[in-house]
This record gives sequence, C-alpha cells and structure tokens, in this order.
Amino acid sequence: MIKRNNLAAMTTLLKQAYPKAHCSLVHRDPFQLLAATILSAQCTDERVNRVTPALFKKYPGPAEMAAAPIKDLEALVRSTGFYRNKALSLKEASKAIVDGFGGRVPRAMEELLTLRGVARKTANVVLGSAYGIAAGVVVDTHVKRLALRMGLTRQTDPVKIERDLMQVLPKKDWIWFAHALVTHGRAVCAARKPLCGSCPLNRLCPKKGL
Repeated sequence: MIKRNNLAAMTTLLKQAYPKAHCSLVHRDPFQLLAATILSAQCTDERVNRVTPALFKKYPGPAEMAAAPIKDLEALVRSTGFYRNKALSLKEASKAIVDGFGGRVPRAMEELLTLRGVARKTANVVLGSAYGIAAGVVVDTHVKRLALRMGLTRQTDPVKIERDLMQVLPKKDWIWFAHALVTHGRAVCAARKPLCGSCPLNRLCPKKGL
C-alpha cells in the first residue's frame, strides 16, 4: 500500500490540476442522475449525455418513467448498450421509488441498493453528486485502473478497492477524489498510452511509464 505522505502529496497535486472535478453526467435532479448512472454501465458518459435529453424530455421523473412502455424506453436508450436490461432497470427502479420512497430518490446507501440496476458505484455517484453525502468512494473503470497504477490498492474487486481507498483517504475527499481520478484518467493517464511526461503525479507514481 502507498505511504500516506505520498498519498497526501498526490492529493495536493491532483487538487491543483483538477480543483473543480465533478460528475460529467448531465442531470437536473437526483432522479436524472440515478437514471444517467444506470445507463453509464459499460458506456461512456459522452454517449449517455447524448441519450438522456430525449429520455428526460419524455419521462422527466420516476412517476412518468415507471409508467413508460418498456419498448419505448428500450428504443430511447438503445445506443447505450445492454438496452433491454437498462430499460427494465430504469422502469423497475422508478416504480420502486414511487411505491416505496414517495417519489423521491432515497438518501441512504442501504435504500439505494434495493433499487434494480443500482450497486455501490451508482449509489455513491447519486449520494455524492446529488446529495453531497460521502458514503463511500465511486469505483468505476477509471478509478479502478488508476488506483492500481498509483499503488493505492492491490485489489481488483471494486468493493475491495473502495474499502482500501476509504481507509487511506480523508472522508472529506472521498467525493472529489473519484471525480479527479476519472478526469485524470481521461485527460492524461490513458489505459493504453499514459502521458507520463506531462503527468503532474510523475515523480510520485510507482508505475510511471508502464
């Protein structure tokens, strides 16, 4: 595991590079963020942001989406991949929100995890970016890859990676840190060809150049 003084230095450099790192999924409320995050599974945020305007124009809230014909939802989200499963998740999660939570997206991890299509990553995105609640650390493909590359974990399971990150990061940084790693992974630390020469973490990264 990385030394805490190295992690503190990395965090400082990341804050200098990405002080306003935030969720890139376009949304206007917690429900729209939940729906967009469900759609983002194995799909880019850019693609999701091209799909959601038409989806939310027709079905702006959980009541409308719960009543939507499944075939219509499938057609609207088709380009995000795995569209049948995602459409069903949107419809069933919306119904559960209406029936079990008074039409409001829950603010607790345990309650969010009862919704179809919601695992810890999605729940953490909603809690952190919609409600400002630091219940954990979002671990998506970028965070998983960079956490391993930066020596923040030796785990490959997202739940275990999240546990490691929660142990070494101050809780006040949990929400921001994940967004910063996602931004850094897209802009600099690419999977196939990381731009180590222009990386602000170059001198601290244990796997620079790999």
